[in-house]
Amino acid sequence: MDPSAAFKAPSRRRFAWGTAALLAAPGLVRAEADRALVLGQSVALTGPAAQLGLQYVQGAQLLLERVNARGGVARRPLTLRILDDGYEADRCADNTRRLIQDEVFALFGYVGTPTSLAALPLATQARLPFVAPLSGAGALREPFNRQVFHVRASYDAEAELIVSDLVRRGHRRVGVLLQNDAFGQSGLLALTRALQGAALRSVAQATVERNSLDVATAVRTLVVAQPDAMVLACTYQASAAFVRASRKAGYTGTFHNVSFVGTQPLARALGPEGAGVVISQVVPSPHSATHALSQGFRQAVLQGGNRVQLNHSSLEGYLAAAVLVEGLKAAARQGPLSREGLVEGLESLGQRQVVGFPISLSRQNHQASRFVELSTLLSDGSVQT
Repeated sequence: MDPSAAFKAPSRRRFAWGTAALLAAPGLVRAEADRALVLGQSVALTGPAAQLGLQYVQGAQLLLERVNARGGVARRPLTLRILDDGYEADRCADNTRRLIQDEVFALFGYVGTPTSLAALPLATQARLPFVAPLSGAGALREPFNRQVFHVRASYDAEAELIVSDLVRRGHRRVGVLLQNDAFGQSGLLALTRALQGAALRSVAQATVERNSLDVATAVRTLVVAQPDAMVLACTYQASAAFVRASRKAGYTGTFHNVSFVGTQPLARALGPEGAGVVISQVVPSPHSATHALSQGFRQAVLQGGNRVQLNHSSLEGYLAAAVLVEGLKAAARQGPLSREGLVEGLESLGQRQVVGFPISLSRQNHQASRFVELSTLLSDGSVQT
């Protein structure tokens, strides 16, 4: 089944097109009939980056459904109110203003760097917790913002691992394809630092516009430079178009993508042409036979009727929602749930396992994980870690 179709059927209504919780004063939630805690989320549900949003949302919803089946948090169910931004910053900003006006309890699981950066000042001004954006951008991490909590590792950590792999393979000449926005620039900054640390540099750079598949100019620029390897910071459809066109133009080197590309959508888009494409990951393989997070996720998917695809994006959404829930549980132990209580609850988690995955959070550290690993696409469409 097409995952977007599964999302659009009753599940889109189930995903929280419900009434937002009302706030009596900053940080305090007035009781409603159902006493739901409404979490606001702006993601791409349509457009070239839709699968990133759809899969991340489905993984998060799976975790919340399991929590609600056990009574929620402090006997209050958790509800996602999801708005489609098409992976466009202006639409995301408008969505965020709407969610703030509707007085959601917190903002959760925004997908993308340009969109998250558009929402960040609005969330900060409203003193809304901004939890688990799907972005590794340094601009979301520095300067430190007490309202913002990250689950995934940074692009700096991913770039260091990618460059280590390039060095291991003996590659010296590196080409870079960037999405022409804040995501691409954050990826470039991280990669430049990592290359400098390995005494390497890029021999050529090119850009592709967000939500565009026009890669012809980028292919000409980079293939002519004859790099040993190309590092890509763009989403899956642009990456697939670039890989395919580069190989058609005679390029025989390697391709490395940062995690935001969307592993399974990229594998589907490339098919057999994806063989050998490398992707850095910030969660373990959902098919891992040894990692407790992956094992628990597969069991949850099975118990949920196999409505959620097993892929890195859905697993990341599942983990992100689990960390948020742990913060809410910690807050509930201290008194009535509030926004400030959620911030303090997340900061109190320290070092622990959440759904089988090690995290670390404190007042000084809002970066829960630094996990990174590499995976490689195979000709049959599977992913090898």
